Amino acid sequence: MRISLNWLRELVEIKLNSEELAETLTMSGFEVEEIEDWHTWADGVVIGKVVQCQPHPNAHKLSVCQVDVGKGELLNIICGASNVRTGIYVPVALVGTYLPKIDLKIKPVNLRGQMSYGMLCSLKELGLSTDIDGIHIFSQENLQLGADVRPLLGLDDIILDVTSTANRSDALSMVGMAREVAALTGGNLNIPESAPILLPQNIDNLSLKISELAACPAYFSTLVRGVKIAPSPAWLKQKLNGAGINPVNNIVDITNYILLEWGQPLHAFDSQRLESIDGREKITIGVRFASIEESLKTLDGKTRKLSKQNLVITANNKPVALAGIMGGAETEIHSGTENIVLEAALFDPVVIRRSSRSSGLRSESSARYEREVNHFCLEMALYRALSLIEELAGGTIVAQEIADNRPDLSICNRSIELRLERINQVLGPIELGDNIDELTSVDVENILTALGCKLTTSSHATWTVTIPPYRYRDLEEEIDLIEEIARLYGYERFCETLPEKPEAGYLPIDQELLRKLRASFRAEGLTELMHYSLVKPGEDKQIALNNPLFAEYSALRTDLIAGLIDAFQYNLEQGNGSLNGFEIGRVFWQEEGLQETDMIAGIMGGDIIYSHWQNSGKEEPMTWFAAKGILESVFTQMGLKVEYHPDRQDSRLHPGRTASLWLGGSKLGVFGQLHPQLRQEKDLPASVYVFQLDLDVILDLLERDEFLISTFKSYSSYPVSNRDIAFFAPISISVADIEKVIMNAGKSLLDSVELFDEYHGENVPSRQRSLAFHLTYRASDRTLKDDEVENIHNRIREALVEKFGVSLRS
Repeated sequence: MRISLNWLRELVEIKLNSEELAETLTMSGFEVEEIEDWHTWADGVVIGKVVQCQPHPNAHKLSVCQVDVGKGELLNIICGASNVRTGIYVPVALVGTYLPKIDLKIKPVNLRGQMSYGMLCSLKELGLSTDIDGIHIFSQENLQLGADVRPLLGLDDIILDVTSTANRSDALSMVGMAREVAALTGGNLNIPESAPILLPQNIDNLSLKISELAACPAYFSTLVRGVKIAPSPAWLKQKLNGAGINPVNNIVDITNYILLEWGQPLHAFDSQRLESIDGREKITIGVRFASIEESLKTLDGKTRKLSKQNLVITANNKPVALAGIMGGAETEIHSGTENIVLEAALFDPVVIRRSSRSSGLRSESSARYEREVNHFCLEMALYRALSLIEELAGGTIVAQEIADNRPDLSICNRSIELRLERINQVLGPIELGDNIDELTSVDVENILTALGCKLTTSSHATWTVTIPPYRYRDLEEEIDLIEEIARLYGYERFCETLPEKPEAGYLPIDQELLRKLRASFRAEGLTELMHYSLVKPGEDKQIALNNPLFAEYSALRTDLIAGLIDAFQYNLEQGNGSLNGFEIGRVFWQEEGLQETDMIAGIMGGDIIYSHWQNSGKEEPMTWFAAKGILESVFTQMGLKVEYHPDRQDSRLHPGRTASLWLGGSKLGVFGQLHPQLRQEKDLPASVYVFQLDLDVILDLLERDEFLISTFKSYSSYPVSNRDIAFFAPISISVADIEKVIMNAGKSLLDSVELFDEYHGENVPSRQRSLAFHLTYRASDRTLKDDEVENIHNRIREALVEKFGVSLRS
């Protein structure tokens, strides 16, 4: 926001110069990005009178002027403006003057045979915005020739470009900044006030119909007749110019002035144009959401297609303005306007933000509504505007319609308990010269009183703080008050302290384990991937967003596999080959409320050989066991013993080549090959495998002491004894179950079990398969004898026959 120091001095006593004030505001959280010193824009420009004006003898577009600047002799000045004439008072840049806005230094110059000793200036050449072409002509009377033009043009000012934080909507106004400066510097406030205007309501030709009470909690519509549209007085134009707003006419300028002064947007409609919308004298002002087929031509001259997110102001149910953003061109104020309807309203910040985004339009009004306009200053701003309309436009206030659904403002008082002990605990000690001390009760009371708070002492060094209405939005808790105390006391006045006994940093256990897990997958050749957690809607148990940025990203993902499959397909389409990668991320779903957890998933497949010169160009797709081996290697590095069981729950995976993974009695996840139908739909290779593991299950197990504390296990120096066992087993029995029975039967002497052969085909009974295992026996304290090994081996054979009914072959 652009702050005029001249205007600010009217509202608050300023004890600092511009640089000191900018430094104070910046240190308190209001960054001053730029200081514009307007004094330099017209330094050396004075008031002059054109005594004589004649056409240039050698140039028909130029005029030769004799100009009196109060020095006793007339200056001969050549001027090319079409509006120059005898008898007018104009700004004159004397020889030696530098005009920084056009980068021009005035020198004597010969123009077509005539010497010119100065320049008659336009407002644009002096840095002021205007729609008028030609030189500026003063309309004031009794002007002193040779006097400085800067006070007349408002160029005796300094502008601060201030950025406020998002939570300080009150600071988007001159009154708000005046309160802030008063709190920071101790200056006296002089905020303008207007007395309430009592008017009859429910007149016949003006009524309200607010369809969206939540989006528009308050709407004031005031009918003013007999206004005279004219240029605004100089003081009003200067204030608007200082804020970067071009003056238009007295009515529009008043609404912009109130927006800047109080932060309350207003809008004026032409009453006759509202009546002409459908030919009826009675006007019904409404507030509703637009329908898709509607459109509106706004004041910027663009016709905009409306959507259901656009809140609109209607006249007899036809849109005439984008609520809180911009008015419509069809009902704008013009030179022939005689009667106006003045709007003062409150709109929901979220509604205005969505409407502004969907229409691609942002304005000074929407910038304030998006941060939430102060509910407590609505009437004050409206009365101030109406009094200015009476004063500057000669209007007569006829009637007012009100739709007010705000809660009772008298009961909207917030009180917060504040403790001095907590303040010093959070903020720490302060520097007082060479001494170190703490904030005192007097410091706290002075700062909060300067902010407009009322303090009641409830006990020793404890207060009940009543928040002023204009800070109701951002001062909600004790910590907010503590922040304000630090901000106004000065962050730089607090001590910089370090911990007395610094300790070496360390990672939490779960982060160390997560890093180790990542490193293990990378060591197996998998690349870590990262996807958005927002996906397309349509899945079961999915959580949909209430305010999505795009329809394509309007729900939260329920698993990681879908994103990995899409990434695999995309890499193939881009000619990058098969993607072998993994991802660690969070998934979300609905089940007895909103649920979320962290998962680790991966995808592998395609041809695993980069160069095929050794195998005559033939591709070698990854096998199921090769993909499983990658997982097994990671599990081995992490010290996990995972069991595999057949699984058919996921329709995206091959029903005969999918396994559920179990760890310590808890389901860990799933591993399997993509279903042939899905593979064909996405044009993927035949051998693509995916896995998804519950990260919490892994971390919960690894965080146990038996995993965190490494224990030494002695190795045996005695030789091993090997045996093989082969048998026919039903296909329905998994190898994992068989290995478990073998290990239980072998007990301490069985060192390892390894499947080395599987056979289907001739001489194998129906619905069975031939399996062969290699068993290794070893003792840690002796060499095993053959009869010991045979006893254990026979026990294993008997356990298999008893448990699974296998047919032994060896």
